[in-house]
Amino acid sequence: MAQASQATIGNSEFDQDTAVVRRAEGVYDIDLSAGWTIISAVNGGYLLAVLGRALADALPHADPFTISAHYLTASRPGPAVVRTDVVRTGRSLSTGQASLLQRDERGQEVERIRVIASYGDLDTLPDDVRTTAKPPAIPPIEQCFGPEDGPAPVPGSSAITDRLMLKLDPSTLGWALGAPSGKGEMRAWFGLKDGRDADPLSLLLAVDALPPTAFELGISGWVPTVELTVHVRCRPAPGPLRVSVATRNLAGGFLEEDAEVWDSADRLVAQSRQLARVRLG
Repeated sequence: MAQASQATIGNSEFDQDTAVVRRAEGVYDIDLSAGWTIISAVNGGYLLAVLGRALADALPHADPFTISAHYLTASRPGPAVVRTDVVRTGRSLSTGQASLLQRDERGQEVERIRVIASYGDLDTLPDDVRTTAKPPAIPPIEQCFGPEDGPAPVPGSSAITDRLMLKLDPSTLGWALGAPSGKGEMRAWFGLKDGRDADPLSLLLAVDALPPTAFELGISGWVPTVELTVHVRCRPAPGPLRVSVATRNLAGGFLEEDAEVWDSADRLVAQSRQLARVRLG
């Protein structure tokens, strides 16, 4: 999978696998790649990037500012169609909605995800920043650990880990050693393995690429996303990203995950919150 030279934005496996083909106005075809699966399920961040790319084509603005997705049914690798609808266009922001659909075993179309999003131009935003947010305290990348550093694959990992540069903070790896911290935190250095730098669309992947915080709460098994909202705050600088995810409340079989993504220039480039179902027992 690794390429001989560093991939660039627009010329990487991520770009190829999220590319949509316009069939008609507001209708796009794509073959969802099995390379972005967790066990047999297609990763939710990858799916959000697919829908985000279709909306970037359908709307007059190219950059997602905010995008909210409801995951209705599990997506699988293979053919899919994205249908978009332009809700409103303005000078600085445009809003649209999109749905991703696949055919089931009976040939009936089933909606997998529905999103609504507002797009703009990140390059036109003012430089003024007033914040109390601070980058996560993560050890240097060479002191962190990825799936390739263990004697066996990380539980729950699959094809997607071969496409990511993911180095986890050792203090959030207790679950992998049979001693979860109970804190509901996950932190990591993040990038694409082929060296492609981050852009607004790949940030939609980054917020959903780390192992679930439920692992550090002592809960095994995957945690399916019900709803995910992402705010893209600025265009990321080249270099690896730092991602921190935290859960404060697990109740009624659901938990929230709040994520922050920081770039190499110490800027908060994306934030997200998702509601996920926890399969207890």
